[in-house]
Amino acid sequence: MGSENGDKWSKTAVVVIDMQKDFILPGAPMLVRGGEAIVPNVIKTVEVARNRGIPIIWVVREHDPLGRDVELFRRHLYGDGKPKPTSKGCVGAELVDGLVIQEGDYKLVKTRFSAFFNTNLHSYLQGIGITNLVLIGVQTPNCIRQTVFDAVALDYQRVTVIIDATAAATPDIHIANIFDMKNVGVATPTLEEWCQS
Repeated sequence: MGSENGDKWSKTAVVVIDMQKDFILPGAPMLVRGGEAIVPNVIKTVEVARNRGIPIIWVVREHDPLGRDVELFRRHLYGDGKPKPTSKGCVGAELVDGLVIQEGDYKLVKTRFSAFFNTNLHSYLQGIGITNLVLIGVQTPNCIRQTVFDAVALDYQRVTVIIDATAAATPDIHIANIFDMKNVGVATPTLEEWCQS
């Protein structure tokens, strides 16, 4: 049974997006209000993926403390006395408690919404034979959505967003974006449904 299970998931990777303290913890400078509630489901998804032999890709933002690599609309957050969210080496750039990059996992740093934009993600995934992606993390209308639409454009065979392991500022924003992604062929199971698949 084990090799059959391994074969079933051999072309799949789980992509964990932006589960960093500056996005998740109360009072954080870039707080995604729904983020803290999904932490247990993100932890569970990673555990299930590890048990299935699915590679884990940790996508994080790590910005220059002076903000030189940040989107223009966010640069005001990097001046003197400003919070400088997810700056390289700061506590806010760390993964939230319970999420740990392990040996064999892959960490990818991005500076824009999509995990594919100006990164080596696509070539890395091709190199390890991945054709199916499962996305979890924050936040649904920005980094999740942009990464999903790029994955669809790059012809990944199956793109999945676990709907209760992703979040946005409000449930309405989350649901509207899930609806849009579903309309382009993205699978949108709950964590329980994905665990049973």
